[in-house]
Amino acid sequence: MSTPERSPRRGAASLLASVAFTLTLLAPATPAGAHPFGDPQTVAVAADAARPEVVHVRWRAGGLDDLTLLGVHLGLLPADRVTLDGAVFFEPSDATVLGPSTQFAGYVLRQMTVTSGGRACAGTVAPPSDLARSGVTVDYTCPGPVGVARLDLRLLTDLDPAYRALATGPDGQRAVYGPDHRTQDWVLGDAPPASEPHLGRRAAAQIAAVVGGVLLVPVVALLLRRSRRRRAARTCPSS
Repeated sequence: MSTPERSPRRGAASLLASVAFTLTLLAPATPAGAHPFGDPQTVAVAADAARPEVVHVRWRAGGLDDLTLLGVHLGLLPADRVTLDGAVFFEPSDATVLGPSTQFAGYVLRQMTVTSGGRACAGTVAPPSDLARSGVTVDYTCPGPVGVARLDLRLLTDLDPAYRALATGPDGQRAVYGPDHRTQDWVLGDAPPASEPHLGRRAAAQIAAVVGGVLLVPVVALLLRRSRRRRAARTCPSS
């Protein structure tokens, strides 16, 4: 029984497929331009139903090249991944290098802060399971129940001021963060926002000034009356 011959077309197709697969494995990182003008960052602000003193903030980059750029900035990725003309060569594994690092967690806590009633809330970065797709969540524990949380966001704008972030909160609250709008108040609960410490001192000073002014008016009036009486007595002719 004769052995069937391989079709020349089928052999050529198999060879091309093998070459294409090999080139895919050996292909360099994918280049992309600077990403500030692409998809924006997204931020979601939420309260904790069980812990009224906790605020959850989830941040996600607009694209994988943003994470690569940040990784180079933090020294986690080679500097040659960003060219002089701004092109970024990113790889899918860049997010896995960046996500679990202490450098990334420290950067997020520096560039994204929460305060309540003028007092800072301590942030804890949850290890991201999929930084590129799901982003990273930070839990902020405040000194007391949070009615209004003030979120200051400066992520990536230190790398390029063109970056923007679209933020959402409860009950349809929305905001756009950028270099000219870094701070936004978010209403999260029924608890009234605690007054800032210096506001009490300022109010006390204002009240004291008002009370002092009220008390000073009759004193000045009395002195003016006495002065007028003395002048009148001096000008009256003696009998």
